[in-house]
Amino acid sequence: MNDFRYGPVEYYLVGFEGRHPDPSIFGALDDLVGTGTVRLLDIVVLAKSDEGEIEIFDLEDGDLPGLDALEPLAAGLAGDEDIEMLAEAVPPGSSAAIVVLELAFARTLAESLARAGGEVLRTDRVPAPVVNAMMDILEQEGE
Repeated sequence: MNDFRYGPVEYYLVGFEGRHPDPSIFGALDDLVGTGTVRLLDIVVLAKSDEGEIEIFDLEDGDLPGLDALEPLAAGLAGDEDIEMLAEAVPPGSSAAIVVLELAFARTLAESLARAGGEVLRTDRVPAPVVNAMMDILEQEGE
């Protein structure tokens, strides 16, 4: 049987200037969850002091107003080791969100591939700014 409860999961580390991210930026994430495009499995918001100390905000305690609408399905999926490793990339004096998402289409694709005897051997992600820059170059060359 090839029915998957979950599809592939992606971790995103999103950095912000200052101690707290502006809660309004999570509106787009809330919209994607609302339309079923993604499922929010976990989210961790942290800040790194100028001295490098890490503070993790508890969303359930209302530490960050405006983020209480986000309800992760598997809070705690991003474990302490994941958080420590990802926090190393956060510059001192800034904050970040670790967002763990399941892309809904990817679960359907994974089920279909498995039913057909296929197996994903590797995936790579090209960041949006790189794709857009390359498309601009290609469009300019085509003119």
